[in-house]
Amino acid sequence: MAVTGVAMAFDLPEDLLEETFLASTGPGGQNVNKVATACQLRVDVYALGLQPYAFRQLKILAGSKMTISGELIVTARSHRTREANRRDARARVIELIDRAHVRQPHRVATNPSKAVKARRVDAKKDRSTIKKNRGKVSFD
Repeated sequence: MAVTGVAMAFDLPEDLLEETFLASTGPGGQNVNKVATACQLRVDVYALGLQPYAFRQLKILAGSKMTISGELIVTARSHRTREANRRDARARVIELIDRAHVRQPHRVATNPSKAVKARRVDAKKDRSTIKKNRGKVSFD
């Protein structure tokens, strides 16, 4: 799939971000049980003022990460520290928004020519003949 356009680094306004820290999961011993290191980042997509094409594409790319009320929720829990998870969550949100700004090329539908249709039918007839000739051989 060819993609046109150059991806840009989107600036996230700080006032639109809402961070909460959760208890992380997975290995890590008592640190996982004691410290809330996972970062859940919420961004109000309507307040970002995206172009309509970018908003539609962001909804497709985000999938279940976007709520009906227009909040994009990204949870980062792969690192052991709050700061690393915060950076990871912000980077993932920016990457999603940048990918949404890349316009897909407009596809022009074309019809196959008569010659192409004829070649396809001839090839099908040839295969049909080959398959028809398979089977039991009779020596009558």
